[in-house]
Amino acid sequence: MRVECAMRYGSPGIAEGLKSLEQCSSVTVLPLYPQYARSTTESVRDLVPAGATFIESFHDHPAYIAALAAGIERHWTAHGKGEKLVMSFHGLPRREIDQGDPYRDQCVVTAKLLAGALKIAPGDYFVTFQSRFGAAEWLVPYTVPMLEWLARKGARKLDVVCPGFVSDCLETLEEIGIGARESFRAAGGAELSVVPCLNEDDAWIRALARIAASPS
Repeated sequence: MRVECAMRYGSPGIAEGLKSLEQCSSVTVLPLYPQYARSTTESVRDLVPAGATFIESFHDHPAYIAALAAGIERHWTAHGKGEKLVMSFHGLPRREIDQGDPYRDQCVVTAKLLAGALKIAPGDYFVTFQSRFGAAEWLVPYTVPMLEWLARKGARKLDVVCPGFVSDCLETLEEIGIGARESFRAAGGAELSVVPCLNEDDAWIRALARIAASPS
């Protein structure tokens, strides 16, 4: 399978990636948004020609869940396990969910499957949402207030993983790794341990190949 990468907002663009595959008999487009949202996934579909295979999401794909679980377990082996695991997903305006967007439901499914793979009890993990903008209500609970609440309740060490991001970026490295960590400590917590995203991990790359070849 020939592979080309493309950026929704950047270079090389999607049009460039598709052009390099013009001679292929079939094309599969795989947006690297694990959970479907109209504002992200559909913005890619808008640029994809009719006839291409389009993978809407892989939020519950066994290979994706297994890669996430393996990364967290490696992190625990190297840094110890926190008292609770916070799974922080990118937020969406609440009105998008009210209009039928399945994003929140898919985030919850990802979290439950990941907790099952890690054998975590329901009370030992939390699903939160980060990166909100403007005055409108976004998906709750918000990540930073949840971390502060846990600190005030006596939590000393927490782990945070961001399953909605397949690669580390400002929203994981700065927003969580710096800003959220400072807020947790200011509220009385001691250590906020941030699990790296999947990035270029070999298990994730092999999982990505499985998803592209067999989406369900």
